[in-house]
Amino acid sequence: MRVLVVAGASGGHIFPALGFLETLKDKHNNIDALLVLPKRSIKTGISTGDCRVKYISISGLALRFDFKNFFAILRFLKGSLESLILLLEFRPDIVVGFGSLDSLPLLLLAHIFRIKTLIHEQNVIPGRANRLLAKFSDRVAVSFPETKDHLEVNSGKIVLTGNPIRKSLKRIDRDKALEFFGFSDDKLTVLVMGGSQGSHTINTGFLEAASMMKDVSRLQIIHLTGTIDHDALTKGYKNLSAEVKLFTFLKDMQYAYSISDLVIARAGATTIAELIFFRLAAVIVPYPYAYKHQLSNADFLERNGCALIIKDSEFNGGKLRKIMEDFMDNPEKIMEMRSRYIGIQKHDANNLLVEEALSLN
Repeated sequence: MRVLVVAGASGGHIFPALGFLETLKDKHNNIDALLVLPKRSIKTGISTGDCRVKYISISGLALRFDFKNFFAILRFLKGSLESLILLLEFRPDIVVGFGSLDSLPLLLLAHIFRIKTLIHEQNVIPGRANRLLAKFSDRVAVSFPETKDHLEVNSGKIVLTGNPIRKSLKRIDRDKALEFFGFSDDKLTVLVMGGSQGSHTINTGFLEAASMMKDVSRLQIIHLTGTIDHDALTKGYKNLSAEVKLFTFLKDMQYAYSISDLVIARAGATTIAELIFFRLAAVIVPYPYAYKHQLSNADFLERNGCALIIKDSEFNGGKLRKIMEDFMDNPEKIMEMRSRYIGIQKHDANNLLVEEALSLN
């Protein structure tokens, strides 16, 4: 059997695709699988491991007419032609899509050629591509129960699987994880991250908050900065008495998740899935330019009592300092937030998604 998997350029699309492929390979090593990504995804630096990958020259389209978008249209057409060639050469039995306009040509062409298709939606509110593709796909897998209300398709072909995560993301023994970072066991551990590219808003806001704290030495910090702010944050942390580990990107996230007490993060679907898996208390700052998607993702956790939401426009060091000092003075609040994950149904997303895809053949 041949399975073709297509995803967009961001970590939010690539990571679930990798989780799916890792499980597929573990359970069925005789299946020939191919991952298709846009060429611009190479810039993210996300490792695809030992997955076989083909890249296409495709880019997203904007709903406007200008010089820049003209070239985007040309790249989209070129990528569509490359998608057709890939489909004819690889001849898949099943095509699995993980969202974004980059996946549109391959999945529509698969539908035309009567190849079975499954799409996976990571967010509570589906993106434009998946809202369209849901009408043509044989199966639609969703991460949240509420997503069904946003899809204009027969509910019979919608299945709730959850969001696949990478195989490496398993809970590590606490002592080993503390040793990995050189941390002690008697301080509040805060994980700060802003998605695969980092977040300037979160980076600067957290540094400001830490600088304003009465006794920052009570914290130990794991900060994923992204590339742009790394040097500035390195300088900014020099005068603080807190133990800080800075990374532009951390491949071994399982160590960070396994010892974190509190997470400051955006609300990408992959982040939400990983917070649920590790049951971590969080302060979430939804990305304003994907606000509808990220706010809905974050709202799922806040409604369940697992997270607090701060709007991007209202996020600042003073507000965050008060929240963190409250948590430091009242650690039982963090334990209460973590305990509320018990009310969230956990799904074996990786295995469920593989089963659903293979059942189409």
